[in-house]
Amino acid sequence: MLTRILTAIIALVLFIPIILIGSWPLAIVMTSLAVIGLAEFHKMKKITITSVPALLSLIGVALMVLSVYFPVLFAVEVFTRTISLVMILLFLYSIAFTRLTTQDIGEITLIMTYIGIGFYSFVSLRFSNLPLLILVLLVIWATDTGAYLIGRKIGKTKLAPNISPNKTIEGSIGGTILASALAFVYLFYFPQSDSLFANFLLVIIISITGQIGDLLESKIKREYHTKDSGKLLPGHGGVLDRFDSLLLVLNLLFILGIV
Repeated sequence: MLTRILTAIIALVLFIPIILIGSWPLAIVMTSLAVIGLAEFHKMKKITITSVPALLSLIGVALMVLSVYFPVLFAVEVFTRTISLVMILLFLYSIAFTRLTTQDIGEITLIMTYIGIGFYSFVSLRFSNLPLLILVLLVIWATDTGAYLIGRKIGKTKLAPNISPNKTIEGSIGGTILASALAFVYLFYFPQSDSLFANFLLVIIISITGQIGDLLESKIKREYHTKDSGKLLPGHGGVLDRFDSLLLVLNLLFILGIV
């Protein structure tokens, strides 16, 4: 537990200034994290990082995040063309090297897209709406903390026993309540809408989506028989372990056109 706490403190001390600075330092850090996160997935799939499939997708995810510097419409073109290009090149590679299956290509392309859009959206949101980015981080942190503390105290009903046995419905609800309480104070000073209901609904959506993202990462790790996605953050695991909730929330905000 001490290692986990110390890692979290050090990460916050380093991470918060990067968010506040924004600009190219943030883009470089987020691109690096996206590449590391995708490399963690390759490791779970037992794909060598220096292999052609891995390198193609790592370059692809980097291009997706860095496309934040292009105009919005062109950024979308970079997304679609990068995904299509990586997919086609992987198909061609699989013809010559049949050990790479179409299922492998689908998984690699899917996770590359998921991670790429997530970290792109982080940088984009920092550029366009810093208060909303802080709200997202606050809600996810509060939900995670509340779910853990309340779940340990009164949690009895399993939320998803086949995926994450330690999570409970009581903890999940408690986490959302804590996040809503803290977000209510924050939104008093930095409202995202003139409608109180719209602000409340946004918080609930972020909290629930974040918890689903956590479960999604747990499901992926179970499928690949892995406890942690990586070892970058002692006590926390890897990039995918730490950004699991955030990635799904950011993908949803991207789909909704908020990013």
